Amino acid sequence: MANIYSTILDNKKKRKKLFSVLIDPDKFDSSEVITLCEDAAVDFIMVGGSIITQGNFENCIQTIKRLTKIPIIIFPGNYMQISDKADAILLLSLISGRNADLLIGNHVLAASALKSSNLEILSTGYMLIDSGKQTTALYISNTIPIPHDKSDIAASTAIAGEMLGLKLIYLDAGSGAMNCINENMIERVSKNISSPLIVGGGINSVKKAEQACKAGADMIVIGNAIEKDKTLITSISKAIHEFQVVFTEK
Repeated sequence: MANIYSTILDNKKKRKKLFSVLIDPDKFDSSEVITLCEDAAVDFIMVGGSIITQGNFENCIQTIKRLTKIPIIIFPGNYMQISDKADAILLLSLISGRNADLLIGNHVLAASALKSSNLEILSTGYMLIDSGKQTTALYISNTIPIPHDKSDIAASTAIAGEMLGLKLIYLDAGSGAMNCINENMIERVSKNISSPLIVGGGINSVKKAEQACKAGADMIVIGNAIEKDKTLITSISKAIHEFQVVFTEK
C-alpha cells in the first residue's frame, strides 16, 4: 500500500484534487456504494461516525476491504474506533474547540493501540464550522463551532495547527449540515497554510464541490449526501477529477 500522506502531498503539488466518500458503519448495508466508488475512481473511502450504535465498525471495514482496493481511512468518532483492517487513520485534534479530551485526551488513551497497529497515522487539525444547525459532531464534541463568517479566526486556527506540526487541516461543517463552508473561508485558510486542506459537510451537489475546489480545497469529502442520492458519487468524482484540467489558478 502506497503511503497515503505522500499521495496527498504529491497530488497537492501537482494541483490535483482528491475525492473521499465517508461511510457511516451504522448505515452501510450493501456493496452498491463501494461498486459506485470503484467505477468512479474515488481516491479514498473514509469510515467512521460521531456515534456508532450497531457495533458494525469492524465488520464494515472488513467488508469494504473485500470489495475494493481503494485505501480505507478511519475517520474516528472516539478513541475506540481503531482497526488494523484499515490503511490509515485521521488522528483528529479538534483545534477549533476547547474540549481537552478532543484536543489530546482521547489521543493519549488510543496512543498505545495506534503505536502497535499497522495504521498510517495522519495527524489532522480538525475544525468545526457553523453550518446553520446543530450537527451530531457539534453535540458530541460539546464545543462551539467557528462562525461561518469568521474567516480570520479560521485562518489563524489553521495556521496554529500547522505550526504545531499537524499534517492535514480539515474544515468540516458536520454531517447533515444545512450550509457548506463558504468559499471565502476556504480560500482564506488555503492561502495561509501549506498543509493539504480537506473540506467536508453540506456538499451535496457538483457545483458546491467545484466551488470548494476552486476556493482551495485539496480534498473533498461527502457522506450524508450520498445516503440520499448515491449517483452523486459518480457526478462529483468526475467533476473533482476533471477540475485539475479546467482550473489552473491553484
